[in-house]
Amino acid sequence: MYPHDTSPRRTPQRPLPQALAGGLVVSCQALPGEPLHGPHFMAEMARAAELGGAVGLRINGPADVAAVRAASSLPVIGLWKDGDEGVYITPTLRHALAVAEAGADIVALDATGRPRGDGLDLAATAAALHARGTLVMADVSTLDEGLAAAAAGADLVATTLSGYTPASPARSGPDLELVAALAARLAVPVVAEGRIATPEQAAAALAAGAATVVVGGAITRPAALTARFAAALRTEETPS
Repeated sequence: MYPHDTSPRRTPQRPLPQALAGGLVVSCQALPGEPLHGPHFMAEMARAAELGGAVGLRINGPADVAAVRAASSLPVIGLWKDGDEGVYITPTLRHALAVAEAGADIVALDATGRPRGDGLDLAATAAALHARGTLVMADVSTLDEGLAAAAAGADLVATTLSGYTPASPARSGPDLELVAALAARLAVPVVAEGRIATPEQAAAALAAGAATVVVGGAITRPAALTARFAAALRTEETPS
């Protein structure tokens, strides 16, 4: 269905998710219309992240997952964003299986408790992925969602959607409180993700109990990073 690396599958030196423990996962994503959008650019971004010391990669879409799988030996967390409202992170089993087939070791999906696009519950989706040997990362926004996701079979629980759903208040920084609450209640690894903008915040997430930290835009969105610097200079130039 999708072009992907046909060479023997490269596997992490340590079993998943232990291979990610205590390290940085870099989310390499670019939206349509952005200069770096496309499998070639994301594969090169992934290679740069690996050279910088990342222990894993979070990649959007089957084509990008396949390209990154061919370019890097790091564990790949795959997802498929379809739309931009409601449940759009790997919203159906079809999306999840396509990402897995493209080469993802772990499939990330919306596990907020909102209805999924195909009507399947999280447990059924997780079981289908487990049947083919693929792990499941549950992107949640609240403690209750995280507990439910683990009970439904999620292998990792991530704070990705905290601040982005009606059930969770908007925040300007990472939700370290949710990281700590999940870590205190769950036996599966907790992944800190969302609005982590500095190395200090990443370290704080580990200290709060995260097993792994995902950072995206603060590393892989050059246009947004440039805009921050440019805006700061414009502010300095504005007469008082």
